[in-house]
Amino acid sequence: MRGMTAILKRNLINFARNKTQLIFSIVMPLFMLFVFSFVMKPTTADISQPINYLISGIIIMSVFQSSLSNSTNILEDISMGFMKEIIVSPIERWKISIGQVLSSTIIAVTQGLLIIIIALFMGLKLDAPQFIQMIAVMGLVGITFSSMGLFLATVAKKSTTFQVMITAFTLPLTFLSGAYIPTTIMPKILRPLVYINPLTYTTSIFRYIALKMNDLSTAELIKEGVSFDIHGFIVGPFTGILIIIIMGLIFFSLCVYKFNKADFSDVKVFNPER
Repeated sequence: MRGMTAILKRNLINFARNKTQLIFSIVMPLFMLFVFSFVMKPTTADISQPINYLISGIIIMSVFQSSLSNSTNILEDISMGFMKEIIVSPIERWKISIGQVLSSTIIAVTQGLLIIIIALFMGLKLDAPQFIQMIAVMGLVGITFSSMGLFLATVAKKSTTFQVMITAFTLPLTFLSGAYIPTTIMPKILRPLVYINPLTYTTSIFRYIALKMNDLSTAELIKEGVSFDIHGFIVGPFTGILIIIIMGLIFFSLCVYKFNKADFSDVKVFNPER
């Protein structure tokens, strides 16, 4: 456990020291909230808590993007030679990968919590059970997409390739998730892509909690874009949680396996003395 804890502490310390990353991780979601509060005002006119509706989508997208992109750290460690030194040490590789996933998850959840705290002063209304449930969902999303990010980083092996892959993933997934544009107003031709998008279900779960929709009927949840009728099969918030858990287990297993088998010997190490 020492090696796993060391990786976890190191990544958290590096994040805390990187003030620019911390500031931008908060400023960008707030900017998105400011922009979309005007752009999306007509589409949220029938929603009882429009602030909660918009902020919940922005928070979960911030957690998703942060957890996915934080795997860049491991590529930087590889290029600087730090990771090679750890790999040749007695620490098992699976412990390194788990430490990386956990640190990315904690950083992503921390960023989400900071946005929630700021959003409380902007009109976000939450009670204690909602707050706890939101933390649990953010943790689940963080683990799932941190595992996906580490898997992609291990496949890419280069930060430039990884950034291209992340961009190719995040843009369409975010657009089709309903975080910024409600899925109920999207063209029917895009609905199949919405249904196979895992972020659709993370967004719907988060909104289900933020808007306290537990008293609504299935028909009302479908109308609100929180549940989905896929050719007669209803995918509700709890089914969505199950989908994300299964995804998390699959990608967690894949990233640990792939990292354990990956060959980093051909990765060029940056030498600052040259």
